[in-house]
Formats: sequence, structure tokens, C-alpha cells
Amino acid sequence: MDHDRRTFLKTTGLAGAAAMTGAATLSVATPSLAQTVRATEPKELPKNMTFATLRRPDGLGLGLRTDRGILDVVAAERDLRENAPTSITQVLNGERDVAALRRLADKARASANAARYFVAEDKAQFGPTVTEPEKIVCIGLNYRAHAAETGNPVPKQPILFNKYNNALNYHGGSIAVSKVKAQMFDYEAELVIVLGRTVRNASEAQAQQAIFGYSTGNDFTARDLQRRSSQWMLGKTIDGSGVIGPWLVTADIADGDNLKIELTVNGQKRQSSSTSDMVFNCRQLVSYISEYITLKPGDIIFTGTPSGVISGYPKDKQVWLKPGDKIVTSIEKLGDQHLTLT
Repeated sequence: MDHDRRTFLKTTGLAGAAAMTGAATLSVATPSLAQTVRATEPKELPKNMTFATLRRPDGLGLGLRTDRGILDVVAAERDLRENAPTSITQVLNGERDVAALRRLADKARASANAARYFVAEDKAQFGPTVTEPEKIVCIGLNYRAHAAETGNPVPKQPILFNKYNNALNYHGGSIAVSKVKAQMFDYEAELVIVLGRTVRNASEAQAQQAIFGYSTGNDFTARDLQRRSSQWMLGKTIDGSGVIGPWLVTADIADGDNLKIELTVNGQKRQSSSTSDMVFNCRQLVSYISEYITLKPGDIIFTGTPSGVISGYPKDKQVWLKPGDKIVTSIEKLGDQHLTLT
């Protein structure tokens, strides 16, 4: 896939005007460091909603999953005007009226032009569920069985590394591994946390309240690049290696600490576990990271992968991924994510 940065970071004209205004900030003194708080953050995070990002002819726009299909919020808001947010960035930043999304969906259903506003899930062109994260934080060796299969001890504190926005990819997307100077390509099914609050030095209770929701993720990795030095960055940040989607499900719908997680390659099951095997659960991860880094709405955390990765196989059984392989990552309540290698 050609990851044109203009495509991924572009919002629709309707959404872009608000996004470009920026959010006012204020600093609140804490005993250790100043905490930045966005003035536009919502008083309450949305509940019982499932969001998507849709790739449209004019850029990326917000989608809302409904019983009628995916509401193309940009198209509906343009005609029906409820002051609803039209990008996931606006939702996360508390811009416009998120409650208007339900009103907009009702209006769209009742409209004579309803077919114009809803997209069938199997026809939708998805984008990354979060399109403009300031930070993409990743956790290494966060499943006990995965640590064991790789010959590593269970970490005593979370192991952090990062990706960049060039890694953002989506359900139905592809990764051009044939263009990467590497050979040992590996999958990593992962739960992705999406932040909805600004937090610094958060307690675990505060961390839980800061979680907006969850997405299905794949921390795609070039192992030979990862092992080239003591730093993992090179193997973790190839274009398209941070796959998120199809859905961003609000935190009240799914218990991130107890979800079935699986991955198949060409129909063959490779990973099967539960997020309950994580060494550090979701609130612990958010709390720990916030001790050192201010987390903001839209930041995402790849929480680690369970056992079953190729690098955990005996060396004589390691068959690395190649062009043509089809990977499906599935997380209970969050949906199936499809990825093709080219």
C-alpha cells in the first residue's frame, strides 16, 4: 500500500476547519511536573458507541456503526446539520456535540435519501480508527506465555517502545513488504487502547477513566531489523506496520482486560489467547506511562502480543511472512481486521 501522508493526515473540509483551530490549554501545577489539560476535552466520554474512519473521495471522515450500516457522518452532517463531529479527532477532542451523532443517525434513517448516508460494512473503505495520534506507545513482552516462548523473563515493569504516524494502517489495508530491506516479517495481534483524557501521574482509577475505548491492532514487525541493535525502533516503524481497526469501541462496551484475541495467516490459526494473560492490564499501563509522559486524547497504546508469533517458534520451523499472505486479527467485541502483504 502506498502510504501517502497527505491521505492519512487529511481530514474532510468540514472537519478540517475545526481541527486546524487547535485547542486552548492551561497548565495545572502538580507536585512534580506541569500537567497540560485541553480546554475542549468533553465532560463525559461517549458511551455505547462504535466508531470507524471511512476513506472518502475528499479524505477521511467519521463513521458510526448502526443497525442500518455505517453512518457516513460527513455526508449526513453536510445535508442534515446537527452540529455533529465529522472526524474521530473531533470526537476525541470534544469538539462539536457528540450526542448529535444519535440525532443525525435518526434523521438519516428517516430521510428519503437514507441510502446516501449509510454504507454496508462489507462495502466500506476503512481508514485507521485513530488518524492523528500525538503518540503511539507500544508494550513489549506483556503476555506471560509470549515472554516464555521467546526465552525472556516476565517483565517487572512495562517495556516501552514507539511507532510513528507513518505506521498507521487500517482494516483491509496492505503492507508492501517486497519494498522493505528485510526478510523476517512477523505478526503480532494486539489490543489497542485509545486515550480520551489528558492524564499525568494518574492513579489506576484515574487511568481507567481516561480510556476512551479499544481497537483491534497488529504490531507488524521486521524481526531482522528489530534485532539489528538493542533498540527495537527500526523493526517496528516500517510503513503500515501499526494496523488499527476496523472499529473503535467505547470502553463501556468491552472489558479490555478480558477479551479473546486470535490471529490467522491464510486461514491457519497462529495465535489464540485472552487479554487476561497480560502481565500489566490496561489501567496499569496507562497509569505507568503517565508517570513519565503526558498522555492526551487520541494517543494510542499497543498493549503487547500473546504467544504464537513466528519468532517464538524453533528456528527450524520459522517460516516468515511473505507477499501474498493474508492475516486476520480478531478480538472479541472489537471485530476482525484483515491485512494483505504485497
